Amino acid sequence: MPFSAEDLVANPKFILAIRFHAGRMRSMFDAGPRLARLLASQQRWLLTQTAYALAMERNSADPTSGFTAVRLTGEITSRKAASRNTVLSFIEELLTYRFIAYEPGAERRRPRHFEPAETSHHAMFGWLVSNLGALDLVDGGNRVAHVEAHKELIRILQPRIARNCLEDPRWREPTDHVALFLWNDAGGLIVDHLVSRMDLQGDDPKRVVVGHVDSRALAADFMISRTHLQRLFAKAAQQGCIGWDTTDKKPVLWMSRSFVEQYCKWQAIKFAYVDEAFHWGTR
Repeated sequence: MPFSAEDLVANPKFILAIRFHAGRMRSMFDAGPRLARLLASQQRWLLTQTAYALAMERNSADPTSGFTAVRLTGEITSRKAASRNTVLSFIEELLTYRFIAYEPGAERRRPRHFEPAETSHHAMFGWLVSNLGALDLVDGGNRVAHVEAHKELIRILQPRIARNCLEDPRWREPTDHVALFLWNDAGGLIVDHLVSRMDLQGDDPKRVVVGHVDSRALAADFMISRTHLQRLFAKAAQQGCIGWDTTDKKPVLWMSRSFVEQYCKWQAIKFAYVDEAFHWGTR
């Protein structure tokens, strides 16, 4: 039986799974920064996952199926996740960086159908494996081994995950403190970086230590301005999400346990859909 979001939140190993997945996402960024930025904010996550799902649902016998500008725009704007212009700009970006291409012969047809490039397939498979690996950490399962032995499963698993997440307002619209980061440019990358460095051995009932964070280096790493990062950190600090211990020579950043708990509850929604899709697809 798949985990529910409530099951995951209640499991003491889930925080380890969250940290593991955050670390994998950070590594994915290091391996391909421009591609990883497609998941860097909640809006881009929804756009990317929905676009890929549409492509996986392509049926050559049904000309209305697949990834087209009209279909992606309809899926996204109907949930008010982005404007039409944002969707079209996103598609242009994917084409510019060759993360997608026109289907063979589709350049002159209407509607134009797009298909993911090989690098995009590889990245999405890595994302799926990371999520499954996190779930395996919780219960000692073998989801990753199964999917790696049956890579074609991504064609049915990813669309189910993406659609469930897109349709669930709890995932689509994170709580305020989580949204502060996730609806911000590169906010998802920043949270992944912080969560991947959590010291889970600490016993402070109100704080989770992250460690020293060099804002200049981090901003350069994520290709954002230092001012933008500092403003985001300042807003998060004002709301009690993060703070700094300045007793040492180098300030040590911490996250409030309340923020970490909110983030885990939000992530649990997606992980539950990942597990549900896996059990459904391998039944």
